[in-house]
Amino acid sequence: MKFEFDVDWIRQQFPACQRQLNGVPVAFLDGPGGTQVPQVVADRISEYYLHHNANEGGSFATSQETGEIYSQSREIIADFLGCSSNEVIFGYSSTANTFALAFALMKGFVPGDEIVITDIDHRCNRAPWLALERFGVVVKSVRVDPETQQIDMADFESKLTPKTKVAAFNWASNALGTVSDVKTMCALAHKVGAITVVDAVHYSAHFPIDVKEIDTDVLIVSAYKFFGPHLGVMYVRESLIDQLEPYNVQTKDLQQGRRKFHQGTPPFGFIAGTAAAVEFIATIGEKHASFFAEELAGLSGRRRNIVAGMLAIDHHEEPLARLLRDEIRSIPGATLYGPKEGEPRTSTIVFTIAGKNSAEVSQALGELGINTWDGNFYAVEVVNKVLGLEETGGLVRIGLAPYTTQQDILRTIAAIKQIAGA
Repeated sequence: MKFEFDVDWIRQQFPACQRQLNGVPVAFLDGPGGTQVPQVVADRISEYYLHHNANEGGSFATSQETGEIYSQSREIIADFLGCSSNEVIFGYSSTANTFALAFALMKGFVPGDEIVITDIDHRCNRAPWLALERFGVVVKSVRVDPETQQIDMADFESKLTPKTKVAAFNWASNALGTVSDVKTMCALAHKVGAITVVDAVHYSAHFPIDVKEIDTDVLIVSAYKFFGPHLGVMYVRESLIDQLEPYNVQTKDLQQGRRKFHQGTPPFGFIAGTAAAVEFIATIGEKHASFFAEELAGLSGRRRNIVAGMLAIDHHEEPLARLLRDEIRSIPGATLYGPKEGEPRTSTIVFTIAGKNSAEVSQALGELGINTWDGNFYAVEVVNKVLGLEETGGLVRIGLAPYTTQQDILRTIAAIKQIAGA
């Protein structure tokens, strides 16, 4: 059965897709910095704040409703991650969650203990671990092969020792789109007894996640990457939660389970909005599940629809991304970055144009109603040091989403050719 994606229906769900610049629809190709938000997510957030807003734990209706919304939202998001609702933790951002985790784990470290990070990672999954160096922890960073633009797996394995307490690495690079073999990396880290922390912030917008299948101890995502509000979500293996003592206000109710990570009142409205974003993905899955019978075997209910939704998104984005990559390669002066064709990658495309600062290119595209990003995207080491692009403004980044159309891509190709003088 030939795959058909209902992009027109998708676009109808996003009010932003009605926006125009000089009579032309805006092409929202800025998704890696945050996707647009469907109406159902905005409605769910508004519904909470207008009709249920309260703190939890009270004996009155809105407080009890808040508790129920919180509980239901965790169950929905657990289906997105492939885990138990007891293993879902919320925080104000993925960076804040990782800092909270790092400093909770630090209580069990001694000087000379080691942490392994990588040069391909976003600062979100580097800075919290580097902060522990001041306490005598040794942080090692795994190199990225500048040719393949993938993690050097031999270097990763060589840096793991019996002293390694944490290995932190991303599943997909927000700067290059490179998808890493995190299942193997988790297995290697576990051999030396290390806790694994997988940054799936970029990956989560493009592919299904199953934390049990990759066997990680921790996984972080950010809801604004997959149609939700600015909220960090963290999976922590239940047995690890029991061992942790996060910094909090040390009240009795904050010493148990996932609540340990609460450093104040959770943002219940954004939690509700994140659940709505996951349900939106499940709705996409319901509409397209018939195309993925083999991949969905053994799955049921909401989890089945979520996986179907993510598979449908990938099947829509990848042919458009391939078209864009092929065309950019043919433009004189344009250099395409990221893994080689056929290697695992997301639908994110990054490039430079000879003789032009990447900020100039992104600005010129923006003036044509084509939204892109430029710079290092907080993946400072790989963009500035490995690729050596700091002087020319880093990369121009184009990110596809389910609301991206072929016309968006064709317009973008024509615009890049014009900017490059081709």
